[in-house]
Amino acid sequence: MKNAIILLSGGLDSTTTCAVARRDGYRLHALSFDYGQRHRFELEAARNVAQFFQVADHRIFPLDLSVFGGSALTTDLDVPKDQTLDRPNTIPITYVPARNTIFLAIALAWAEVLPATDLFIGVNALDYSGYPDCRGEFIDAFQTMANRATRLGVEQSEPIRIHTPLLKLTKGDIIRLGTDLGVNYSLTHSCYDPAADGRSCGHCDACQLRLRGFREAGLVDPLPYVDRP
Repeated sequence: MKNAIILLSGGLDSTTTCAVARRDGYRLHALSFDYGQRHRFELEAARNVAQFFQVADHRIFPLDLSVFGGSALTTDLDVPKDQTLDRPNTIPITYVPARNTIFLAIALAWAEVLPATDLFIGVNALDYSGYPDCRGEFIDAFQTMANRATRLGVEQSEPIRIHTPLLKLTKGDIIRLGTDLGVNYSLTHSCYDPAADGRSCGHCDACQLRLRGFREAGLVDPLPYVDRP
């Protein structure tokens, strides 16, 4: 079995990506980040998902991006609620500056040690919140850099690959795929601004996208909500 590193946030997309990597026969090494996010529920979800998939290794990397701020996810800025999800060319305040670039770079460092030439990330360019680091152009550029900037990329006969199995799927497609692969979505967490007991708010972009996806898939989201629109 080949090693693969999965960027595992504990959310719906990264969990489905983990299921895809398992289906494809990889030995799973999950990497999560304690990056100064405004709540701990997604890290708890990541631990539960990693246990569910019986990954070979799950690392939680401490990285405090709140020292820079600039995002509602790492500061006390208000998380926008009940916004239209169709906002072309608009990057919301929940974007964390350079987050996926930083996460992939750290995953690449671990990949050199394992070694692993396959990295999986659950970015999506269709049903997403307008983040520039969720697009195919970004992934292609990072993959090119990875193969030129690392010992692993230079010396290995097999190139480093950044796998994005969800890139061109709708949220409904992602949920259908995960359901077919046996994903337990009750273990996941998506909300940007949950209640103190962990219930999802139902009104942030992440909740709206998730709920719309379950409706499109003809399924009911198993998570509890403060308010389920």
